[in-house]
Formats: sequence, C-alpha cells, structure tokens
Amino acid sequence: MKLFKVPEPTIMRLSLYSRVLEQMEERGIPVISSVELGDAVGINSGVVRKDLSMFGEFGVRGVGYNVRELRDNIRRLLGQDRTWPIVVIGAGQLGSALAAYPGFRQRGFDITALVDVDAAKIGTDVQGIPVLSWDEATNMIQEKEIKMAILAVPAEDVQATAQKLVDLGIEAILNFSPVILKLASVQVQNVDLTVFF
Repeated sequence: MKLFKVPEPTIMRLSLYSRVLEQMEERGIPVISSVELGDAVGINSGVVRKDLSMFGEFGVRGVGYNVRELRDNIRRLLGQDRTWPIVVIGAGQLGSALAAYPGFRQRGFDITALVDVDAAKIGTDVQGIPVLSWDEATNMIQEKEIKMAILAVPAEDVQATAQKLVDLGIEAILNFSPVILKLASVQVQNVDLTVFF
C-alpha cells in the first residue's frame, strides 16, 4: 500500500464534510451530491471530488454519495471512529469552557481531566471532569497513555508547560494560549480566537 501525506487543508475540509454529513443524516437526507456538499462548506464541487478521491471510490456518478456511508468513511479517515483520551492543561475560564464543550465527545475526544497549579482548583471538577495537580496528571497521562493535550495557560507558562507535556509522551497539542507554540517533536495546532473578530 502506498503511503502519502495528506495536505492539511484537505484534512480540514474532511472535518467540515463530516459535520455537514452529520447534519444531513439528522435531517433524514439519504444522498448528497458533491455540488450540495461543496455549497454547504463554501467550496467548489471539484475540490470535494478531488479530496474524496484521495482515499478511494465514494459515491455514484450522477447520483451522489450515500450520506451515512460517506460520513462513516470520513470519520474513520479522521480517526473519529474511536475514542481519544485528552487532557486539558489550565482550569481557568477558557480551559474549563473547552473541557465542558460537548462537541469534543461527539467527535470521539474524551476529556479525561483538567490540570492546574492553583490549589483552590485542584480537587474540584468541571461538569464531572476532575481538576488534577501536575503530580496526579503525570500518573494519569502515563497510565492511560494519553497522547493529546489542549493547552489553555497564560503566555508566560506556555513553553515550559508544553515541554513538560512532551516529556510525558504527549504527541499532539491544541494550543489556545496567547503564544504561538513551535515544537519539532510533536504536532501543534495553534488557535488564536482573536483572529476571528
């Protein structure tokens, strides 16, 4: 089997397709065309067909795609057909809001704990998700073999916190902190919410 690197924009679009397909299925729509799928995410139908053709044969020419089948295939391609344990670092307002967001669980991400250094927060919970100290989190990350983390800490703590995560075996970080994080050894996605305003 030939392995190839999928361009990041394609992966982002697959995620959008998955959301649209979920909505279509909820509305009871059994088939969708590449034109309809493209319109729903704001791109050309040719891009939809090209993206999907990277992964095999989907749909029937002139008919479209079976919504459930395509959704299931895209979820499998994105790794959303299994549960991924994640830890949120920072139990402030942003970290707590991210941990409580139901969309993560719907997409196969299980927020197992929040981590904080504030003694007043440690031992509490956010909608049933425990807030742990670093010592407790270190054990949990290693025991549960957690490979992904969400970072929501102040700017001055970002680099040291990220390095601590790497040392614990974390392989992917979704960084909501106000600093662009670059680490050669792990996958990092920086999210700047102010860009959208």
